[in-house]
Amino acid sequence: MSNFLLSDRAGWAADGAISTLMAQAIENPDCLSLAAGFVDPATLPVELVRTAAADVLAEPNANLLLQYGTPAGAGRLRAEVLERFAALEGVPTEELAASKGLTAGRVLLTNGSQQFLSLIAQVLLNPGDVCLVAGPTYFVMLGTLAGVGARAVRVETDGDGMVPAGLERALDRFESAGELDRVKLVYLVPDFENPSGIVLAQDRRTAILELLERRDPAGRIHVLEDAAYRELSFDAAPSRSLWGRDPGERVIYAGTFSKSFAPGLRIGYGIAPSELIQPLVDRKGNEDFGSAHFNQHLLARVLESGRYDAHVAEVRAGYKRKCEVLLDALEERLGGLPGVSWREPAGGLYVWATLPEGVSTSFGSPLAEAARHEGVMYVPGELCFAPESADGLPRPTNHMRLSFGVLDAAGLREAAARLGRAVRSVL
Repeated sequence: MSNFLLSDRAGWAADGAISTLMAQAIENPDCLSLAAGFVDPATLPVELVRTAAADVLAEPNANLLLQYGTPAGAGRLRAEVLERFAALEGVPTEELAASKGLTAGRVLLTNGSQQFLSLIAQVLLNPGDVCLVAGPTYFVMLGTLAGVGARAVRVETDGDGMVPAGLERALDRFESAGELDRVKLVYLVPDFENPSGIVLAQDRRTAILELLERRDPAGRIHVLEDAAYRELSFDAAPSRSLWGRDPGERVIYAGTFSKSFAPGLRIGYGIAPSELIQPLVDRKGNEDFGSAHFNQHLLARVLESGRYDAHVAEVRAGYKRKCEVLLDALEERLGGLPGVSWREPAGGLYVWATLPEGVSTSFGSPLAEAARHEGVMYVPGELCFAPESADGLPRPTNHMRLSFGVLDAAGLREAAARLGRAVRSVL
């Protein structure tokens, strides 16, 4: 009998999907993984990092870069992040300061954007508070919300993203139940969403913000914009963000250099409303005293060098080619099967596939067992749907997320062949 008395929070965070997926990968080392949301090892910028590290270590007082930093992050990188964000928005930094009051002081550097998402959940949400999410959505965020005791409630979603009318129905539901004050957050991944690859339609970005302004003029309900994949468009320029459309300080923006540069550096960032930045800094300071100081200066040097954009262009081109390989392989192995389909993304790292209703992709299902036997892994789509629906709809179990990030072209073709055999065996 165990003598450990765990906290309530430990129970809320139990049975996380990440732990299960990682355990599967370790237990089945010969599997080809279409599950891992890792970046392509071939894109990792070894020479660029080596050069930047040498430059940084040659700077005066370089020894201080190996010392602790500050919880908010190095001012040098915060300023560069602001410049990069302004470039994505298509405006000078001076205009952001004049029109939105945005300065480097409202940029918080974190251990990847995942830490920023976690900090937001900790600072804004009490147990029982509600975060409205798309269906499907980033499944790790669902675990983050559960870990603070919050309720994730999914809203009607289609091929253009979260449906504004569905969001209004969700607000109506909570208002009728006398619980509208528990709705604190709307979480959106507007660009090449993990897992679906969906891009939130431009008119819907505006409509969602207008709806929230009408229903919540005090700005109590925040929008958390997760822009992890914003720079990974295959062809088009980045879309205008929800943050850029926000007339006030409702939108909180999360970005990262993990997907576009190097996840091993663990550098993400958040742009927070002025009244929220200090509580976030305080919370982060209690957790880790600040992210890795040297890594921040290394990335700042990369951005200062002007070589970052060329690297991102290569990354985007590589992912476009790999996505085409996976799509062609899926068509070869699964094309024409009744009820089997997939969405062609315009960016990001994922293909969202759908099987006939009644064919489960969940852990322990016949398909999961067949895939394990064939030696291929995927993410069960069920994980990406919040159990609770604003419209009372059941949690779908016939989807899967397929990542083309890690495997090379030959690996993707073989993984698709193995998945094809598994799917055909259960249909």
